[in-house]
Amino acid sequence: MRRSLQNERVLLYAFTCGYITLPTSYFIGGEAGKTKVPACVFLIDHPNGLALFDTGFSDRFVGLEQGLGKIVDMPQEHPIAERLRAMEVDPADISWIINSHLHLDHAGGNHLLPNATVIVQDSEWRFGFSGEDGAYATEDFDTGQTIRRISGEHDLYGDGSVILFPTPGHTPGHQSARVRTATGEAVLAGDCCNFRRSLDEMRMPDQVYNADHYRGSLTRLSELRRAGAQIFYGHDPDFWATVPQGETLDLGA
Repeated sequence: MRRSLQNERVLLYAFTCGYITLPTSYFIGGEAGKTKVPACVFLIDHPNGLALFDTGFSDRFVGLEQGLGKIVDMPQEHPIAERLRAMEVDPADISWIINSHLHLDHAGGNHLLPNATVIVQDSEWRFGFSGEDGAYATEDFDTGQTIRRISGEHDLYGDGSVILFPTPGHTPGHQSARVRTATGEAVLAGDCCNFRRSLDEMRMPDQVYNADHYRGSLTRLSELRRAGAQIFYGHDPDFWATVPQGETLDLGA
């Protein structure tokens, strides 16, 4: 992988870091059956440092067959550290982790990035320790890493290329990111919009933390899509089957 320090461009890469099988209604309301969905991660290569948006499942799920291992599929090559090494990126070179939220399929790889500062909404950080939601595992995010707790929008590099913005509803402090590259603008939705159909039909999962907030987050993503941004849906297996893994994303394609 060629670093953008050499060409002064912002580059975006995507890959999956594990899978989970859950009732489809967990992702889009009113649907029967179960769906196996990917846990999706993004690498942002900026001249002023490397950042990850989410880190997928923990490497503790590799080979696990009991407990959560019955629904989580974590191939040996899928932990975030292995994904990065396959791109010739040292995990120690990651400067920032942007956690959309702290569920175990989004923060599980945080501990594999020893020098990264974790950027999370303050309300999300506090809720993660509340014990109200079983999808949080404090061992994933209470790692001793430097934590930067923000409230509201945040310009990561100070140049408008990566803007974090609140998209609550799935959890109290969920956030998404707008990433501007030379080929266009991407919105890394996280779990405020699981499937393409979630946005097309403005449909929420059957269970959300706050339905009004979730609906408002979908509305904001809809506005960004109409303005020309490309939405990367959080868990859509059909959409993710079309996303190149570990290659520079061309947002104009």
